[in-house]
Amino acid sequence: MRVLVTGSAGFIGSAIAAALEAQGDEVVRVDWMHPAAHGVAEAPPGTHRLDVREAAQDDRFLALLRGVDVVCHQAAMVGAGVAPRDLPAYAGHNDLGHASLLAALHAAGVRRLVFASSMVVYGEGRYRCVEHGMQVPGSRATAALDAGDFENHCSRCGRRLAWEPVEETARLAPRSSYAASKVAQEHYAIAWARQAAGAAIGLRYHNVYGPGMPRDTPYSGVAAIFRSSLERAQAPQVFEDGGQMRDFVHVDDVARANLLAIRAVAEAAAESCAAYNIASGRPIAIRDVAELVGRGAATPIDPEVTGRYRLGDVRHIVASPEQARRVLGFTADVAPDDGLPAFATAPLRD
Repeated sequence: MRVLVTGSAGFIGSAIAAALEAQGDEVVRVDWMHPAAHGVAEAPPGTHRLDVREAAQDDRFLALLRGVDVVCHQAAMVGAGVAPRDLPAYAGHNDLGHASLLAALHAAGVRRLVFASSMVVYGEGRYRCVEHGMQVPGSRATAALDAGDFENHCSRCGRRLAWEPVEETARLAPRSSYAASKVAQEHYAIAWARQAAGAAIGLRYHNVYGPGMPRDTPYSGVAAIFRSSLERAQAPQVFEDGGQMRDFVHVDDVARANLLAIRAVAEAAAESCAAYNIASGRPIAIRDVAELVGRGAATPIDPEVTGRYRLGDVRHIVASPEQARRVLGFTADVAPDDGLPAFATAPLRD
């Protein structure tokens, strides 16, 4: 199978490309080498340095797409994107880039796509009150956060809400520029699949970590930030009370999920588009993430739970991976209890 991978020099894209080649597939590597992700690094050998935002107008891009069976789209601007000034950058790189790629696929006759989405499309997670059932909490009040009350509460009785795994059918409620761009990418893919008689699969990644993760850039995740603190002999700084529940999924598992999705979409009926949660299925508190990374460090340092908070952060977001298991056959192999300590000494990309 011939697969074109955008963002092929990035953290996740490079892992996918390597996994595809290891199983005998032909990989066409494309990466613009965004300075925020790659600094001044040169493009790896065999990489076509092209801007996905220009895919529909660039004859070089269109030529690369000829004869491609599936496109695996990983190129994106990531990060929090919480300031209004960030909106044009995310709309340009993610919305326009995705739309231009879809137009190029149609022009080149490619009708199969796998693309990176994110858990951030959900906003807050799924919550239930023991007495009043399901709840959709609003933004947490600043006064409550200042008082050290970080949980969401029932709108009727005030009890603390319990979190539950989020399924793919949950509402989409983006809370940042990045999240809004990922929702837009999913919607563009739905429209493209219908208009071009194509098939697409979006993978909603949770917190991805592992070897090759960028160090100290906007593309670094919280696990990498904790690790960098330890390398400076500083205690990892944990926001709120550290009880925020998340799911951390190893990059090798994410690469394998993409391979399964590529096979599935290659065999899919036309005019289909679906999204799947890609998660370890083993929820973990942020303070435990810091402790596990610290456990694997050469000189372990206990994390510092600061009580500080960031407006716009969600309290809990944990997804159910059941649909990905049932449809794609994906189950994560690397448990956070094993992967996070090993990550403390894994090679990173500067």
